[in-house]
Amino acid sequence: MPRIPLTWLGEHVELPAGLTAEQLAADLVRVGLEEEAIHSSGVSGPLVVGQVLELMPEPQKNGKTINWCQVDVGAHNALDEAGNPTVPRGIVCGAHNFGVGDRVVVALPGAVLPGPFAISARRTYGHVSDGMICSQRELGLGDDHAGIIVLSRLGHGEDATAPGTDALALLGLGDEVLEINVTPDRGYCFSMRGVAREYAHSTGAAFTDPGVETPETLRERPAGFAVEIEEDAGIHGVPGCDRFVAQVVRGVRASGPSPAWMQRRLTQAGMRPISLAVDVTNYVMLDLGQPMHAYDLGTVTAPVVVRRARPGEKATTLDDVERALDPQDLLITDSTGGRAARVLGIAGVMGGADSEVSDATTDLLLEAAHFDPVSIARSSRRHRLTSEASKRFERGVDPRLARVAVARAAALLVEHGGGTADDALTDVDRTRPAPVVALDPSQAARLVGVPYTDDEVRTTLTDIGCEVDCATTPWQVRVPSWRPDLVVGVDLVEEVARLRGYDAIPSLVPPAPSGTGLTRGQRLRRAVADTLAAGGLVEVLSYPFVGADQLEVLGLPAGDERRRAVRLVNPLADGQPLMRTDLLVTLLDTARRNVARGNVDLGLYELGLVTLPDVGAPPAPRLPGGVRPSDGQLAALEKAVPAQPLHVAGVLAGLAEPARRGSVGRRADLEDVLAHVQRVAQVVGVELSATADRERAPFHPGRCARLTVPSGAVVGHAGELHPKVVAALDLPARAVAFELDLTALLAATPSEPVPATPVSTFPVAKEDVALVVADDVPVADVLAAVRAGAAGSAAGDVLEDLHVFDVYAGDQVGPGRKSVAFALRLRAQDRTLTAAETAAVRDAVVAEAHARVGATLRA
Repeated sequence: MPRIPLTWLGEHVELPAGLTAEQLAADLVRVGLEEEAIHSSGVSGPLVVGQVLELMPEPQKNGKTINWCQVDVGAHNALDEAGNPTVPRGIVCGAHNFGVGDRVVVALPGAVLPGPFAISARRTYGHVSDGMICSQRELGLGDDHAGIIVLSRLGHGEDATAPGTDALALLGLGDEVLEINVTPDRGYCFSMRGVAREYAHSTGAAFTDPGVETPETLRERPAGFAVEIEEDAGIHGVPGCDRFVAQVVRGVRASGPSPAWMQRRLTQAGMRPISLAVDVTNYVMLDLGQPMHAYDLGTVTAPVVVRRARPGEKATTLDDVERALDPQDLLITDSTGGRAARVLGIAGVMGGADSEVSDATTDLLLEAAHFDPVSIARSSRRHRLTSEASKRFERGVDPRLARVAVARAAALLVEHGGGTADDALTDVDRTRPAPVVALDPSQAARLVGVPYTDDEVRTTLTDIGCEVDCATTPWQVRVPSWRPDLVVGVDLVEEVARLRGYDAIPSLVPPAPSGTGLTRGQRLRRAVADTLAAGGLVEVLSYPFVGADQLEVLGLPAGDERRRAVRLVNPLADGQPLMRTDLLVTLLDTARRNVARGNVDLGLYELGLVTLPDVGAPPAPRLPGGVRPSDGQLAALEKAVPAQPLHVAGVLAGLAEPARRGSVGRRADLEDVLAHVQRVAQVVGVELSATADRERAPFHPGRCARLTVPSGAVVGHAGELHPKVVAALDLPARAVAFELDLTALLAATPSEPVPATPVSTFPVAKEDVALVVADDVPVADVLAAVRAGAAGSAAGDVLEDLHVFDVYAGDQVGPGRKSVAFALRLRAQDRTLTAAETAAVRDAVVAEAHARVGATLRA
C-alpha cells in the first residue's frame, strides 16, 4: 500500500498549515482512498545534532573497547559556572565508525526511541553517560548495522548540522506518514502525483502536475542508444510495449549515497535506500508513478531489444534467482557483442543481474517504458515475483510519463552525482491516442439518482482531466492518459458520483418486487441442511482441491471413475492440483484434522459441488487476456465445462451417545448414518431403498449400503469406512459415513406438490410382527413386502409408521435363517380400528411376505 509523507505531498498540492495525517485521511476517503494506517517514527523528546570534540578509547576487562566521548550539543550543553551552556556532554559509545570532528545524532535524557526505549543519564563503564549517540537502527530509520549516523556521510552540509540543531526535523522523524488502500482500477494513486491530484479534487486545493510534458522535454533530440521493439511483442493484438525511452548519463557517482532528504523520503515511503542510481529511479517512480531502471552502460551492448521469451530461455534476476522463462514473458535483452542474446530483465517486473549497477559504475543507461498491464500481471504471477514496478504496471501507467521521468531522473543524477547527460535521446513511441468515450449526460442522474445538471457533469469530467466535446449528444469525452480504467460511459458516471460526493446520494431502499423468493430447489437444499443440523451434525466447508495421494488414501481402485478429475493449470497448492470428484475425500480430511486436535467424538456434514468431467469432453480453450473473448470462444468454453452436481456427505466417528453414570456410551454405527439419510430423503420427499454393496470404496465391503430412488437410479452410498481408510486417516475405529448426489435426489422428487395428510383424531393401534426368512434375504426386501401387505389389507391403507426394531439369528430360528421384527403403527382417518381390522392387517402382512420372500411367522 502506498505511504504518503505529508511534506512530500505538499510539493505538488497546497496543504493547509497544521494538516495532520488523520485529517488528510478524512479528506482522501471522500474521493475513495481509504486509510490503511498512520505511521510515526516512534521518536520523541530531545534529539539533537552533536559534534564529537574528544574521543578516548577505553579497553574493558571483557575484551570490549568503549569510547568515552565529549560531545558539543550547542544550547543543550551543561552549564558552566557563569550559567552558560558551554560544557560538552560526556557520552559512552561502543561503536567505532566515527571520529573527532564528526557530527552525529544525540538522544538526550528524556528522549524516547522506538521500542519504546527511554534515554536517561546512567552510570556505565565507570562514567555517567549523559545521553546516547544513535545509529540508524536505533532511530528506526533502517536496518543498517554499519554503526553511528555520521551526518556528513548522509549528504548533510555544515550549515544544516550545527551542534544543537533539532535532529527530529533534520531526519524527518517528526513527519507523519499516511498509508492508504488503493483499489486496482486506480493505479495512478500509487504515486505522490496521483494522490495530490485526488486531494485537490476533494478539497479544491491548488494542484501542480509534475508529470506534464514541457516544450523542453518534447524538443527534438539526436537519436540515442539503439532500441528495437519486435513486431511480435504483442499478444492477441495488444502490443506488449508501445513506448520505450532511453538516455545515457555519463560520469556519475552511481554507487555513492543519495542525498539525505531523498533517503529520508524513501524510508518514509517504505523503501530502503541503496545507492544514488537506484534511489533516484525509485524516487521518481514514487513521485510520478513511472517505474524506471538504470543499467550499467558498460555491460550493455546496443541495440536493446524488447521481445517475448524463446522456448527454453532462462534469466537470472536481481534477486540472484535463475528463472525458467515462458514464451509469453516480455523481456529486455541486448546482443552482447554479436553472441547469443542476453536477458537484461523481465520487462516491468525485475531487472537482470548481468547489468546491475556496481561500485565501478560511472555511466548509466536510463530506461522508462510503457508495457501492457495484462502481460506484466501474468509474468508477475507466473514467477511469483511482485515488485514495486509490477504493482504499478499491472494497474496501468500513464504512457505520457516516460520522457518526463527520464528527464527528471537524469537531472537528479547530474545534480547529486556529477557527470553529464547526453543530449541524444531514444524515444520509440507507438502509443495510441487516449480513447474517446460516448456519454449521454442524463445517464448520470438516471443511474445515480441525484439530479446532476449538465454543467456539473461537464465540470467534474474536466476536473479529472477529460476533454469534453458537448456539441452533440451523446458527448464525446476523451479520457486522460493516466486513467486507463475509464473505457465506457458508466465509468464516467462513477467519477461524477465519486467527486460530487457519495454522501449526496440518497439512501432509498427499493421496494421488493412481488412473486420472488427462494426457488423450490433452494428451499429443499436449505431444508436438508437444517435437517442434518437438527440431527446433531455440524456443517463444515472445505476447499474442493485434492491431490492424488488423497485418492490413494480412500482406496479407490485404478479404474474408478472418481479418479478421472479435472486438473487445474494454476492450482493454489502444487500438491492439490485436482478438482474433487467425491465429497468424502475432503470431508474425511476435515474429520482427520478435528480428531488430531482432540475432537474424537464428532458428527460432520457438508453440502458442496463435485466436478465430474466427461470422457469425450473437449479441452477448455485458453482465452486471451485483456480483451473480450469471441462468442465462439465462449461457446467452446461453455461446452468444455464439466458437470458439477451438488452432493451432501456426512461422517460420524467416536461416540454417538456420550458415556454417563452407569453407561459406557454408544458408538456411532451404520444405523445412525442410515437414519440421517432417511431423514434427508423424507424432507426431500423421495423414498430411498438401501441394498448391500460390496465394492464401493472407501466403505467396508460387508457393511455398505447402496441407496437408490424408486426409478432404480443409484444416488449415494452409506456405511462403515474400511479399516485401512480409518487407520490411514487416524480416525476412531469403525467410523461411518454417507454421501448422496443431492442434485439427482432433487430431480427424483415429484413435480407436483405432495398433498399433506390430514391428522387423524382417532387412537393408534400397535402390531408387532416377527418374520423368519433365509439369512441371505435383504432386510429391505422384507420391509418392502410388509409395507405392501399392510397397504393391501382388508382394512385399507391404515399404515401410519413402520420400522425394524430387531434382527435375530440363532438356535431358536435354525441355521441359515434369521428373524426380522417389525413395529406397525395403524390408524384410520374416520374411525377407531377394531381388533378384527388390525388382525386383518397382520394376516395380510404375513401372507405378502411369504409370497415375496418366503417368510413365515415366528412362533
